[in-house]
Amino acid sequence: MSHKSTLNNLDSLLKIMQALRAPDGCPWDAEQTPESLAPFILEEACELIDAIEAGQPELILDELGDLLLQVVFLAQIFKERSLFDFHDVATGIADKLIRRHPHVFDQSYNKKTAVELDQQWDNIKRSEATHTKSCMADHLPNNLPALQRAQKLISKASRVDRQTELPEVDQQQLSQMCLPRDDNGNWQPDEEALGSALFHLVKLGHEANLDAESALRKFTQKTVKHLDQERL
Repeated sequence: MSHKSTLNNLDSLLKIMQALRAPDGCPWDAEQTPESLAPFILEEACELIDAIEAGQPELILDELGDLLLQVVFLAQIFKERSLFDFHDVATGIADKLIRRHPHVFDQSYNKKTAVELDQQWDNIKRSEATHTKSCMADHLPNNLPALQRAQKLISKASRVDRQTELPEVDQQQLSQMCLPRDDNGNWQPDEEALGSALFHLVKLGHEANLDAESALRKFTQKTVKHLDQERL
């Protein structure tokens, strides 16, 4: 597919969405709002993940289209509100990619290690922030699944050398989980063992009438607030 035909297809997609939202278009599409579309964004993203895990290119292609539709849909709504349009979205992310990869697009930058690149990325993101105080809650979406949000928080704390401020793990309790250890007693979990341990915890929560997603979400949020208060 040529670059020209790609641009034509994109322009056609934008015009189709504009027609769907027009007064003589589709009533359902016309009445949608960013708030009403929000659940579909998460649903389409999850379906794309399922397709990727299934390793089916045709299905991945289809789900990528469904996710792109949500971007086009939202961009059209905000265009109607005279706030921004799809081209602004595309320009914004293109500019961000160049800004956050000076080691690629700026020949004056020397080659960096993976660790240095992570630090550079964090520094650039902080410089882009609309406020000067760096919070652990930054770039930690509330609507992420609880397990993913917790892992993202732990990863972020490690990158800024604040992992020692995270809540301590009760190793005696966790020692009862099915996580393998080496000869020195250190955990060496593989993916299967970790999945088994997590499933076991969810099962224990269910038996105690506790929701694992809610419990982890609340504990993660409590930890985020604690870390941010430490820097006040």
